[in-house]
Amino acid sequence: MDLRVDDRQETAPVIVGPADSAIPAEELERLTADIVGALKTVYDPEIPADIYELGLIYKIDIDDDRNVDIDMTLTAPGCPVAGEMPGWVENAVSAVQGVNDVRVRMVFDPPWDQSRMSEEARVALDWY
Repeated sequence: MDLRVDDRQETAPVIVGPADSAIPAEELERLTADIVGALKTVYDPEIPADIYELGLIYKIDIDDDRNVDIDMTLTAPGCPVAGEMPGWVENAVSAVQGVNDVRVRMVFDPPWDQSRMSEEARVALDWY
């Protein structure tokens, strides 16, 4: 199942996806909520907001075997934790009950900008 973060959104990311998964709807809803919750525990150490609310998560794919592929970006390609952050994301999502394998891919297209941040992140950073 392909859950995509809607990159037309100018506030907090919205996850949308098809309803044709072999995973029961109730379980898929729980998995999705738990994965988002896990992503919200990962913070960019230079910015006091989590990576989900910052809009750094571009795509979450959950297949029928409960393997998870995540496309994410950074606020800047030269971020000092670029080599470490995918591991933090993988560890956080791997801890979600029911998730099997987790693969994180770093992407830079489209480039991140402040319009991807949620209202919560804007308040935390005092960026209006």
